[in-house]
Amino acid sequence: MCGIIGYIGKNNALPILIDGLKRMEYRGYDSSGVAVCDKGDVFCVKAVGKIRELEEKVGNLSPTLPQYAGQVPSKGRESVGIAHTRWATHGRPTEANAHPHSDCTGNIWVVHNGIIENYKELKENLIKKGHVFKSETDSEVIAHLIEDIYKQAIARQNASKNSNLTYRNLNNSQEEGSDPFGGGQTPRMAHFNLLTATLKALNLLKGAYGLVVMHKDEPNKLIVAKLGSPLLIGFADNEAIIASDASAILRYTKQVIYLDDGEVAEINGGSFEIYDLESRKKNKEIEEIEWDITQAQKHGFAHFMLKEIFEQPEAIANSIRGRLLIEEGKAKLGGLDAELRRIRDIERIIIVSCGTAYHAGLIGEYMIEEYAGVPVEVEYASEFRYRKPILDDKTAILAISQSGETADTIAAIAEAKGKNVLTLGIVNTVGSTIARMTDAGVYNHSGPEIAVASTKAFTSQLAVLALFTMFLGRQRDMAFVTGERISKELAMLPEKIKKILELNEHIKNIAEKYRNAKNFAFLGRKYNYPVAIEGALKLKEISYIHSEGFCSGELKHGSIALIDEDFPSMFIAPTDSVYEKNLNNMAEIKARGGRIIAVATEGNEEIKSVADNIVYIPKTLEMLTPILSVIPLQLFAYHMAILNGRDVDKPRNLAKSVTVE
Repeated sequence: MCGIIGYIGKNNALPILIDGLKRMEYRGYDSSGVAVCDKGDVFCVKAVGKIRELEEKVGNLSPTLPQYAGQVPSKGRESVGIAHTRWATHGRPTEANAHPHSDCTGNIWVVHNGIIENYKELKENLIKKGHVFKSETDSEVIAHLIEDIYKQAIARQNASKNSNLTYRNLNNSQEEGSDPFGGGQTPRMAHFNLLTATLKALNLLKGAYGLVVMHKDEPNKLIVAKLGSPLLIGFADNEAIIASDASAILRYTKQVIYLDDGEVAEINGGSFEIYDLESRKKNKEIEEIEWDITQAQKHGFAHFMLKEIFEQPEAIANSIRGRLLIEEGKAKLGGLDAELRRIRDIERIIIVSCGTAYHAGLIGEYMIEEYAGVPVEVEYASEFRYRKPILDDKTAILAISQSGETADTIAAIAEAKGKNVLTLGIVNTVGSTIARMTDAGVYNHSGPEIAVASTKAFTSQLAVLALFTMFLGRQRDMAFVTGERISKELAMLPEKIKKILELNEHIKNIAEKYRNAKNFAFLGRKYNYPVAIEGALKLKEISYIHSEGFCSGELKHGSIALIDEDFPSMFIAPTDSVYEKNLNNMAEIKARGGRIIAVATEGNEEIKSVADNIVYIPKTLEMLTPILSVIPLQLFAYHMAILNGRDVDKPRNLAKSVTVE
């Protein structure tokens, strides 16, 4: 949700910033902006709409933007800039509300992702002091707040030059002075600068932020801060790139540091210092990103979503590689080794997640309870934090998140950790907040997922949940033969997925028949009930067609009232333990004139008597059918969206990662 990028170094900032915005556009795309500092001036350009609108505007203005025309920074100076692609929270998508935001003087510039909860109170105080605001956003208050603190502290510092007052160094004396903003104390500094002003401002903010600050009077410096919103910093040869997402950095470097909550970085080209909010220095190790930039490109596919659907054989193979011990009927999950004893003692699991990851959790509930014998509850992370959950030392919280940055899921983990409960994670993004916050966990290793609608992350989450089920089950009562059977079937999934992908044209032809539908029902039972919910979500989020997922066993308890010839149904009905019941439900819909598309197991001829159209999937274990049955639904949603002229990778009102509540 919103993409931030900043650059400081020897190369031209502007093209790097625009390129970074393009690579992060899936994080937000209702408006964007860029600001670069050059020769004592700041050039800022903003645009409403997709990044191409900003790029076109920048291109038209290039004669007045020297860095875009190819000049390199003058000797002894660095090229510095910040940019932002927005997904609106406070304020409409307008140029005024687009980032970067500046203070009254145009000296201080800020890009921000998150929500400042006390911005109204801060804004009112600043307006009383004469500050003039240009936007409706909560973010603009940060620039004015830093300005106010900076200006008053410098004035106070100048006034005290002839006095005996000594401003303390960041790490030494604890002498304090009056707070220039009112209420509380502010540290006395040896040299009050952008870093110290930003630190003071951050201590007055309530809420969440990923933040980059630039000052035209300190042109060789950027200040970066994180609290509840992702940011990482990449380092190359005497240059640094700050971004919300690794995809904007990988073209230039794989060497990064991940900021933790409450950390602030001062970047000077290729050097940096890290502080906490109390101004204490911290040591931080540079890490290496595992994947490369080619994984975040389309490779000839029309859209990232289609590419990622077709990457699922490889994604599943990567998720299970090195983790299946078929000869022993076991799963090896090295990321859980550190908490092995506590995991053995688990008597209850609560899965917390949001959106598609929540649907994966529902399927995981069936798996774990049936095969590992451990009671499971699945909670929306957004609701879990507002309940008073009953937790004890025999309970584990299992968080599932593709990005590892989902705000509500992070808050749920924090709630659990505050009660000394074991926290585990299933996360795709290495180094993400959830990956670092949980006690132990498992990476998906499915590669970057760029499209807003999750596809390969969902099926890889299911594969990891199957591994986790084996891991738990073999510690308990799962027989070797059961573990061996699950292992063998998991190993065969990539080839079975390839067979389904060969049906892409067939599924497209089915979509052609239903392209004008205004409503759709998705129905399934047991393991495939959550698949029905996920299929409905996929259709509605990228095609904007109203769709609902139902448990087919509940059909006669109300939802069948919706069915007529204009309300088609997608039935997930593989040959499994509830197939006959699904067949009866399909007959009930058929009797009422409803049209039916069925996802069925290869070789099932009987289903032709009730289904208007059929997509066949290979046979597998019942617990693993969701990994296969969801793929036709993903392709169906994709083609329905294309046929209706939708922007598949960037559906309206949505962003990839929900990093604010």
